[in-house]
Amino acid sequence: MSLRMDIVESPAIWEWFVLQHSPQALFQSWMWGEVQKKSKAQVYRFGFYLGDKLTGVAQAVLVKARRGSFLHVRHGPILEQGNIAAWKQVVALLTGEAKKLGCLFVRISPLLPATDETNTLFRSIRAIPAAIHRMDGEYCWVLDLDKTEDELLSGMRKTIRYEIRKGQKDGVEVFSTTDQKYLKDFFTLYEKTSTRQGFVPHTGIREEFEVFAKAKQAMLYIGKFEKQTTAAAIILYYGNQAIYHHGASVQSKVPASPVVQWEAMLDAKKRGMKVYNFWGIAPENSPNHPWRGITLFKKGFGGREITYSHAQDIPVSIFYLIPRAIETVRRLMKGYD
Repeated sequence: MSLRMDIVESPAIWEWFVLQHSPQALFQSWMWGEVQKKSKAQVYRFGFYLGDKLTGVAQAVLVKARRGSFLHVRHGPILEQGNIAAWKQVVALLTGEAKKLGCLFVRISPLLPATDETNTLFRSIRAIPAAIHRMDGEYCWVLDLDKTEDELLSGMRKTIRYEIRKGQKDGVEVFSTTDQKYLKDFFTLYEKTSTRQGFVPHTGIREEFEVFAKAKQAMLYIGKFEKQTTAAAIILYYGNQAIYHHGASVQSKVPASPVVQWEAMLDAKKRGMKVYNFWGIAPENSPNHPWRGITLFKKGFGGREITYSHAQDIPVSIFYLIPRAIETVRRLMKGYD
């Protein structure tokens, strides 16, 4: 029996399916779709049905780039039955829609383990590893929160543990809020951080915080020393995880960032979160990777690495070679592996 594709209109049905079958898939959440809409993106919430039963979903964003438009399915598609036959049908439906929208390709990044079995699946649907660097938490660092505070501290690198205690002793104060007026403090630090570390600032952070905070699934943490804001972090809550999604800081004589992270972890435990997700890290074999510094910081808190499969492209036009070439050059120029 063939799958049919239709638009899912119900947030409750959508969220139930995502949390049942891929609870770590932040970018497939209904709220993330609302974030994209606030950023003026075209969002499509496709459901895949076998008869009347929902068996898969794919939240897709139409990306209109100068290098060529594409349909982007971040952290998805999500399928109840992950067999090759079902995947082939889903991909056929998505590529058909992409052609109607004038796209050159479909980009997918389901949260599947990076295994030979997954690679076989991707080959069967004629997918090609995307030319972009590993993003969206493909390599991520997570800390299990089912420990006591003392156990969490003892699992940290000695220097991080020392910095937390020193920051607290020296008078670093941390407060958390969902009030958007404090975003100005975050963005002041964020601009300085991007300049110091040489990265392009993310867009849509304000919209992201607005949507998630309204649903009580985001918190802004601000660390102050002598009344000056020196560190900040935006934490999202989805499924059973707290996600350290954005951070900013300025160089200071006291270590405020570790104290901010520690307070965020403790609050996540109180909320009943099972995992603290530090998000993306650099691959182990890439010593010159732009994320190397932040990776050392994140790993200092203890935890474990999770590796998901790399994003895949499914071309729908011969002109796909143009954006692929551009993305390859950009990746190499920025120092990613």
